[in-house]
Amino acid sequence: MLYIGIDLGTSAVKLVLMDELGKIHNIVSKEYPLMFPKSGWSEQSPEEWFAQTMAGLKELLEGCDKSEVRGMSFGGQMHGLVILDKEDKVIRPAILWNDGRTTKETKELNEVIGTELLVKETGNIAFAGFTAPKLLWMKKEEPELFARIEKIMLPKDYLAYRLTGVYSTDVSDAAGTLFFDVKNRTWSKKMLEICGISHIEMPKIYESYEQTGCLLPEIAGELGLSENVVVAAGAGDNAAAAVGTGTVGAGACNVSLGTSGTLFLTSDEYCVDEGNALHSFCHADGSFHLMGCMLSAASCNKWWMDEILHTSEYAKEQENITKLGENEVYFLPYLMGERSPWNDPDARGVFFGMNLGTTREDMTQTVFEGVAFAVRDMLEAARSTGVAPKVTKICGGGAKSPLWRKIIAAVLNMTVEIPESEEGPGAGAAMLAMVAAGAYPDVLSVADKVVKVKKTEEPDAELVEKYEKAYQKYRMLYPALKQVFAK
Repeated sequence: MLYIGIDLGTSAVKLVLMDELGKIHNIVSKEYPLMFPKSGWSEQSPEEWFAQTMAGLKELLEGCDKSEVRGMSFGGQMHGLVILDKEDKVIRPAILWNDGRTTKETKELNEVIGTELLVKETGNIAFAGFTAPKLLWMKKEEPELFARIEKIMLPKDYLAYRLTGVYSTDVSDAAGTLFFDVKNRTWSKKMLEICGISHIEMPKIYESYEQTGCLLPEIAGELGLSENVVVAAGAGDNAAAAVGTGTVGAGACNVSLGTSGTLFLTSDEYCVDEGNALHSFCHADGSFHLMGCMLSAASCNKWWMDEILHTSEYAKEQENITKLGENEVYFLPYLMGERSPWNDPDARGVFFGMNLGTTREDMTQTVFEGVAFAVRDMLEAARSTGVAPKVTKICGGGAKSPLWRKIIAAVLNMTVEIPESEEGPGAGAAMLAMVAAGAYPDVLSVADKVVKVKKTEEPDAELVEKYEKAYQKYRMLYPALKQVFAK
């Protein structure tokens, strides 16, 4: 049988067709635009998501036996605010995870409502990217639109609604809204009241691997699929990527180097980072996880290559980088502000330490190193809670670079495992569909069967020592510049 994973990303929707043994039969990607109507704002059209998803599904299914398709599910960009009116029409463009307009609302939540209450109700403090501050912004700045709200959705859940007619979300994605009681896996009545909404506006909650419905007859007909195709709730992109890399069960770790970057740490038990640097979320396998998120990761390299060097030859730019651990230039990768561990939307990218001898290669190298050091910042926050993984999986576009993997292994001083499949959230979504359709009893079983490690990057002892010294210098930069950013 065949299963479809739909990864609704920030720049494109990526669709994966996979069988129950993990063999990928087809991959299709469809891009859509980002909109930046004001400085720091980031929006997209949900209608565009749906249109490109349907076009992608048709292309994905070309040449395959459509009667073999048994299920589909989703991984999706988290925290976005999608709102529908009483006619189920989108009221305004979706406000995305990397939107920076909610500094004031985030501050009010943390300082007026208070971090103690927020953590008690949701397991997390407010971050500018979360959904609740976006809704509070809309309540203040767009009251006429706010009054028309009938349904509040997350990005991937809008796709699920258009395909099934069901208002649904999953626990991993809901956990990133700040409306959600992570410990008890339900909506927080208190947080909904604070934001001026009720359970009526919220979708029904499912575990990521649970069936929410089947394809609508008109959708099935347009795609040439059976109306009995099972649709699973899916997961936020990071939880879906964790499933796709086999980061399930207690004590597992995954580093994702996508547009944003994450450190993902699994746990059977609910736990909270008392320093509030890491998020406490539900995992797609039915358990919990701690997660650190940096807003710019592989996007830093894309920006450097595309906008500054004006080259598309990414690999060629890395060929002459040979002096690892000896760079005198440092890079703070805060191009969109930063979430973990600083929670500072005012932070910005910085190059530090250039001199007349600084080369093109030094500058490119420091972009890779700066992102790796920022991942290390998140790892240090995890270590302060007693979590100390020795091995991590890695995924995302940045993970395709052997140079970057080598730097990550040395900076973190961890064994880095590279899964055979590089499809992260898309593969994870297809695996969740397999569980919902009954091909596997649970997420751990499908991960054990499907996920295979193709390569391992061991940390080089000499590089570990060099990068430890460099990291101690790097970590001085943000505190020294914090007040500068604020002004």
